[in-house]
Amino acid sequence: MVKPLYKKVLLKLSGEVLMGDKSFGIDFDILTSISNEIKTAYNNNIKLSIVIGGGNIFRGVNNKSFSMERTDADYVGMISTIINGITLKNSLKNLDLPVVLYSALKIENVSNSYNIEEAKKLFEKNNILIFVAGTGNPFFTTDTTAVIRGLEMDCDIILKATKVDGIYNKDPYKYNDAIKFDKLTYRDVLEKKLAVMDMTAISLADENMLPILVFSIKKKNELNKVLHGNGSFTIVS
Repeated sequence: MVKPLYKKVLLKLSGEVLMGDKSFGIDFDILTSISNEIKTAYNNNIKLSIVIGGGNIFRGVNNKSFSMERTDADYVGMISTIINGITLKNSLKNLDLPVVLYSALKIENVSNSYNIEEAKKLFEKNNILIFVAGTGNPFFTTDTTAVIRGLEMDCDIILKATKVDGIYNKDPYKYNDAIKFDKLTYRDVLEKKLAVMDMTAISLADENMLPILVFSIKKKNELNKVLHGNGSFTIVS
């Protein structure tokens, strides 16, 4: 059997991925499919940590019909990630996987408060870690959180699971002539202002030489293909 290319991985899941073709909430068929792919990766002896977004539940800063202070909107977004994290945790537990939920916001009845030393020990013991509530601070995205947690857990790579199979020069859903990149440098992403992660996340990854691989989680078994260097993706390094 061909060994995976990476031993420690931070998987970034957006809330939008969880809702599938719905306009809101969680598509449980999609959730189950993603959970099964995570189980396959786990069975291949890959240490997995996960940062999850909340855009399937709340995107207050993008709602033009309702005014909300940015800090309040960001906190509601963090709470949305907690809802997704609890749901994903249970989906993985249903597959008999060892999983621990960590929240950057204190919500003791449903989640452990994030403790880096404790988390690293559990990660080394092959527990799947789910990180929710972003950094616990407004003005930081879950993309930035993914890079921070990836660095803290000494991960080899960030895998960003999206609806498209990599990074394009423009939206492939809107433009038939969109061009896909196979490889990019951090500088390419920053200079071209490519919509893959926010600039803070890219700059932090660049500074610490943490590669980012962007792939489509909608394709069956694609997570495990890219872990072995196969499939369709874009890598930023």
